[in-house]
Amino acid sequence: MQKKIKKPLLRTLIAALGFSATLGASAADPLKVGFVYIGPVGDHGWTYQHEQGRKEMAAALGDKVDTSFVENVPEGADAERVIRNMAKSGYKLIYTTSFGYMNPTLKVAKQFPGVIFEHATGYKQDKNMGTYLARTYEGRYVGGYLAAKMTKTKKVGYVASFPIPEVIRDINAIQLALDKYNPGTEMKVVWVNSWFDPGKESDAANALIDQGVDVVFQHTDSPAPIQTAERRGVYSVGYASDMAHFGPKAVLTSIVNDWGPHYIKSTQAVIDGTWKPQDYWGGLADGTVKLPISDIVPADVKTEAEKIIADIKSGAFHPFTGPIKDQSGAVKIPAGVVATEAELASMNYYVENVKAELPK
Repeated sequence: MQKKIKKPLLRTLIAALGFSATLGASAADPLKVGFVYIGPVGDHGWTYQHEQGRKEMAAALGDKVDTSFVENVPEGADAERVIRNMAKSGYKLIYTTSFGYMNPTLKVAKQFPGVIFEHATGYKQDKNMGTYLARTYEGRYVGGYLAAKMTKTKKVGYVASFPIPEVIRDINAIQLALDKYNPGTEMKVVWVNSWFDPGKESDAANALIDQGVDVVFQHTDSPAPIQTAERRGVYSVGYASDMAHFGPKAVLTSIVNDWGPHYIKSTQAVIDGTWKPQDYWGGLADGTVKLPISDIVPADVKTEAEKIIADIKSGAFHPFTGPIKDQSGAVKIPAGVVATEAELASMNYYVENVKAELPK
């Protein structure tokens, strides 16, 4: 069963859900699982993919679960209120799916020790709160390789949301690939300070293209940058979902997130009583990240991209292998050393050759 709660009902969330907290529920009762989304389920990007994962989990676990979601929840006070109301309403597992939900999730987790929480893309944990994220930087590196091979202007653009580690490391991964496969290629970054704002995203893409960019990346949730690239006759790389149908002549690939397997495994662990807090990083190797490469990419370039993907999957190659320097020339990752997950999770600097200023 699945229920959808729209944002206008936030103040009356408990009533809208139609649930009351139940103590001493029988083992046969379904596990109530809640999802909190930053954008609309129809954004065709980040939230859309989490919703596909929820549906996959609900289908796989059947009557063992009873799931609901709230969409369009701003990061901050609204998020804390929604998360708390879910916990008060008898939900025993709550997934919160945006970086800015981290502190609200942790605060509510401490108040409801009998509820299990999982937060996407964050780094704070507790005895009843785990974290999970996708190694999108793996896909970004491959996307950077494709951009390096396809650009004619040697200018690549990035429509960025917020300067958080996830976004910064993805920008860096692209630049590392550009440096290796087409040295001197410049990446320009425009920050829109929003996860989902099609108008701003389109304006940012246009501004990049006006500066000579002929491959557009995005770390935002709507297909607007893809559609803009298609109209303007340049290439693009989709994010979160496969965006090829929004720009069939533009999209080289998309960094697709498949959350279903994690949601199934983690929810089943809660049902079985075996769940433990963890920091789950899913990538190309386990299918959390997928890269459908378009046929507009030349065969030899596609073959090389697939080899890079295979090497990342096998562990033969890691995009963040030193030597890696920051913009000042300081060594951040020594030669031959692979960045730790802690270093990746806290990345707050641009690598050498990113010709942009990192917002404070």
